[in-house]
Order: sequence, then C-alpha cells, then structure tokens
Amino acid sequence: MMNVNLKIAIEASLKAGKAIMEVYSSVIEVEYKDDKSPLTEADKRANDIINSFLIPTGIPIISEENKQIDFAVRQKWSKCWVVDPVDGTKEFIKRNGEFTVNIALVENGKPQLGVIYVPASKVVYFADVLNSEAYKAELTSHEAPINEVINSSKPLQPKKGDSNPIQVVGSRSHMSQETLDYMEGLKRTGKEVEIVSKGSSLKFCLVAEGNADVYPRYAPTMEWDTAAGQAICNAVGFDVISKETNKSLLYNKENLLNPWFLVSKS
Repeated sequence: MMNVNLKIAIEASLKAGKAIMEVYSSVIEVEYKDDKSPLTEADKRANDIINSFLIPTGIPIISEENKQIDFAVRQKWSKCWVVDPVDGTKEFIKRNGEFTVNIALVENGKPQLGVIYVPASKVVYFADVLNSEAYKAELTSHEAPINEVINSSKPLQPKKGDSNPIQVVGSRSHMSQETLDYMEGLKRTGKEVEIVSKGSSLKFCLVAEGNADVYPRYAPTMEWDTAAGQAICNAVGFDVISKETNKSLLYNKENLLNPWFLVSKS
C-alpha cells in the first residue's frame, strides 16, 4: 500500500505539471522577485494547485512561493511539506524541458517522502525513505490516475561498486572553483572524471537512477530545491552531506538557505 501522503504529493505534482505546461506552450511572461530570481505565471498557478492538495492534510507548508513563516512558529513543527512549484524557472524560460515540481514531506528535519515530476517529459520520481523504496514512472498524461503511476513505475537502481570514469554531476558552462578542485582531487586518486549535466532537481535523479556517481554542489541552494531530491537519494542508499556539519542536510532550519553539500553513497 502506498503511503497516503505520498499519493497526495504525486497527484498534486501531476496536476501542477499540467498547469505548468499550459503556460509553457503560451507566451511566457517573466517577473523578477526582490532577489532578482525569475517568476512566471506557471510558478503561481502550480503553487496554488499544490496548496489545494496539501492544505487539507493539516501539515504546514514551506514553499518557495508562499509567504515565509517566522521561525518562532516553524520551530514548533514536527512535520512539514517542503515545496518548489517550479524548480528550474530559468530552464523553463529557456524552454529546455529540464524543470521540475518538487514536493517533500519532512519529519524532525529529515525528508521522509519525496516527489519530483518532470512535466515536459511526463516522468515522475517518487520515494518513501523509511521503506527504502524509490521509483520512476513514465506516464502518458498529466491526468494519469494513481494506479497507472504505480503500475508503470520501476524501482530506481543506482550504480553499484566503483566506476572509472567517475561521472560527476556538474554544469558544463559555469563550474565553481570548488567543484573543479573536487574533481581534481578525484583525478589525483587515478580516476578519470566525466561531467554529466541536468537542470533543476534532476541532478539528484541522475545519481539515484545510476546515471551519475556523485553530485557536489558547492553553490547556494534553498531547502525547497533539495528536499525531494534528498528523499529520493536517501531511499536508494545515497546521502546528502553538508560541507558545514559533515552530516545529512536538515530541513525547516531557521535559515532556509542550504550549506554546500555532496551527494554520494552512504
């Protein structure tokens, strides 16, 4: 039996994906928020749809597009949803298809459930961390019923054993010096390094489904960028390690900005 909250998150992500693609196929008008990050009608519509599914669960929501709630209130939450209605808005504006809907359920700071939906290809990744289950389903419609999602899903299989070359998730166009240094360190161990690249939270999916070995992220991210991806990686035995604490990334922190991190085998 699928976890009820996971089912709700999948249904929310598919409905949000449908609305996102309706905007994607029209003229995309872009606004800019105070931090200069782009915002489109797709972000707003998807956020409203996701809220309509998650609010009835009675579990509070941290979403990139919701008004952020003071930590004095949030620190009392044992559970919360962490949502990015459109992760990869820049990819959405470029129309390259590499944008996602991210929904995670966090308990005591740790992701328990995660959904990443790729509306442009109708592919959904979902995971239940406590049961160590993570799946990928290729759908034919954003309207797919949950039974079709379950019936068409296949377990995610990360790589096993050591690889050479090591496939490192990174940007082909703008690599930070710290990431370059990390790759040089791998080369000094005698390994060849191959860069694999994707937009948005799909970087986590590359590792979880065996298309990459490791994902160093030595650049800023927010909690809603990573919670669903971390759930999917955790469910298949990979960890997301903070470079500040050397422990797993935690959520519903006072500061929702993540430290730098490394996704690798636990």
